[in-house]
Amino acid sequence: MSANLHQDARTPGSAAIFAPAHALGGPSWRDLIGEGFAVLRNIRPLPRRIHLGPVPLGDGHPVMVLPAFLCSDTMSRGLRDWLSALGYAVEGWGAGVNIGPTTNAVAAVDAILRRCTDASGRKASLVGVSLGGVLARALANTHPERVRRVVTVCSPFRLPTASPLEPFYRALAPLHGCQHLMLERLTTPPPVPTTAIYSPKDGVVAWRSCIDVPGSRRENIAVEGAHTTMLANPRALRIIAERLALPEPVSSSD
Repeated sequence: MSANLHQDARTPGSAAIFAPAHALGGPSWRDLIGEGFAVLRNIRPLPRRIHLGPVPLGDGHPVMVLPAFLCSDTMSRGLRDWLSALGYAVEGWGAGVNIGPTTNAVAAVDAILRRCTDASGRKASLVGVSLGGVLARALANTHPERVRRVVTVCSPFRLPTASPLEPFYRALAPLHGCQHLMLERLTTPPPVPTTAIYSPKDGVVAWRSCIDVPGSRRENIAVEGAHTTMLANPRALRIIAERLALPEPVSSSD
């Protein structure tokens, strides 16, 4: 991200990110256990074996896919291969395992966005899974002139959230040199079209933190299913394909 974004910035602790689950209607133990069963049922390459029927083909514009917390580009390989087959110029995030908003991760996604939009001369769409969607929205707020639209999948971008992964995030918090940047860029929705896919049965994050404030170019779509296997969910995949195929907006103003 550009250097001026770091000026006069405070670095809030992870207490600003999390709240008790009971205060938010956060994930229940039943939903968390359901996540485990969902993973066991879906141990297979994604999304190649899922029958979706006809979906819109892509127009060749760049699409960046940002993975979930503690995941890497390996996690999204099936989705990226599928989007490539639809006709998009697909990029991973190229920053290894997503352990949060580290300086290296922020610099990596910034560089990939610049490179793919400069090379194509076109804006990029961003698809972010869980924490990857939080970073995607921050990136879109920083570079709206380079971003066509943002699709988030079970991403807790309205803080605070609640999650059983909170201890892991807190343990990695000292590495989050750009956490202040992420929080600042979440205070206002990106000035580009956004689609927030969420699950009322989410067992990983509080689903209410995954929905956007109402707006003319902001939509929230509930999809029944587990957080951990949402990229195997036919309805979620269809929504992603349909939104990416929409024409580029004429203006980025809300």
